[in-house]
Amino acid sequence: MNSKFNPSSISRLTLSVVEWVKTKNSKCALVTSALFFALAANAQAQLPKKSPRIGFLSSLGPVAVADRTDAFSQALRDRGYAEGKNIQIEWRYAEGQTERLPRLAAELVRLNVDVIVTGGPAVNRYAKEATSTIPIVLTFDNDPVGNGFAASLARPGGNITGLSTHHPEISGKQLELLKEILPRLARVAVVGNATVPGNSQTVRQTELAAEALRVKTQYLDVRSPAEIEAAFQAAVKGRAEAVLVLGSQVVTSERKRFAELAAKNRLPAIYWNPESVEAGGLMSYSANLNDLFRRAAFYVDKILKGAKPAELPIEQPTKFELVINLKAAKQIGLTIPPNVLARADKVIK
Repeated sequence: MNSKFNPSSISRLTLSVVEWVKTKNSKCALVTSALFFALAANAQAQLPKKSPRIGFLSSLGPVAVADRTDAFSQALRDRGYAEGKNIQIEWRYAEGQTERLPRLAAELVRLNVDVIVTGGPAVNRYAKEATSTIPIVLTFDNDPVGNGFAASLARPGGNITGLSTHHPEISGKQLELLKEILPRLARVAVVGNATVPGNSQTVRQTELAAEALRVKTQYLDVRSPAEIEAAFQAAVKGRAEAVLVLGSQVVTSERKRFAELAAKNRLPAIYWNPESVEAGGLMSYSANLNDLFRRAAFYVDKILKGAKPAELPIEQPTKFELVINLKAAKQIGLTIPPNVLARADKVIK
């Protein structure tokens, strides 16, 4: 005899018993009916609960962001979630092919995931365009309010929340680092994109830091890949001794080209993202992205427990990291001072 109950069969049987009770109106029938109701409730309780499903979307490949996704997964485990057991994760990677992102975002929406986690600024816009109802957690964005993802940091107001890297003071610290490795630094080319929200504020912070360090800046606007080489030519013509590269989609997608042109023109460059250093760039100083991915898991946990993204404040970075590429330094004949190397969170040799 099969010991497992079929809930639908029990429900039908229970209804039959109820009808019998109505006609017989006996104590025995009432007891029997109660028994069947209990059996039905017990069978329903034994049905497996649906595991929450998370969609993860990245513009890069799994190897490139392995440290970050490991930090995210570990933070989920710390909150009691085990992938494949009580939670499912749909991992989607564009492998550097930005044109794949709309299709991958739409795929996650069709899967009706419970929440979408984005792997960085290059992805955020595509996730927003794909859905206005599924909660979205930004692992980081340079300016969530300026980019139209949230009404304010305190109360996002829509289906998007998460972490922000909007921290204009970072560029001042980047300039200080350039000055440390080049004590006689007098001219710096600042490469930015005027169409990026917060760019003008960041440039202003950079100029203030430059004044304090007695360094002259030359701002170069790069809005498309076609303008990158011309920007470096202008930097050389302007007698720049180093380059400070602000964050933008162009920098993210063309990071290898930036690194190659900096090396070709023997210009020490500092970037906003460690990927640029891993692609051959000299150094980066930015928010600690592993920490941001870890904190994104807390947002996922809150949302799965019923919190609304509209009411979860967007938080800013609290940890920062310095990454240095010694191979890139050697390529341009630069020696990184020991005191700067000692402060590096990661050194590529």
